[in-house]
Amino acid sequence: MKKKEKPGWKEIPDGGLIVKAGNSEEYRTGSWRIRKPLYSSEKCIQCMLCWAYCPDMAINVENGDVVGVDYLHCKGCGICANQCPVEALEMVDEDDSDINDEKHNHHDRDISGGGN
Repeated sequence: MKKKEKPGWKEIPDGGLIVKAGNSEEYRTGSWRIRKPLYSSEKCIQCMLCWAYCPDMAINVENGDVVGVDYLHCKGCGICANQCPVEALEMVDEDDSDINDEKHNHHDRDISGGGN
């Protein structure tokens, strides 16, 4: 059996090049964060500023309304909380037990008790 040769330097794509569009959904980066936004539907006025400013598209929207945070992709930068005019998103320290808990990271968290 012939040994497979590795590609030469001409075949390797430049660093930082995205060779397949739309692949960020495949990478769960939420475990990187040390702080996370907690969402309150009672305070939220649905201005959508958090959604517009989130660099990771981690604000979940259903039928035109913010419904929570996608903790599998949220990196905890806090931009959403800083943009919120009514403090419906509050940055809190990450609970170590939640960081790699897919059940907690996947579902939206609503601290007001009115959402998921």
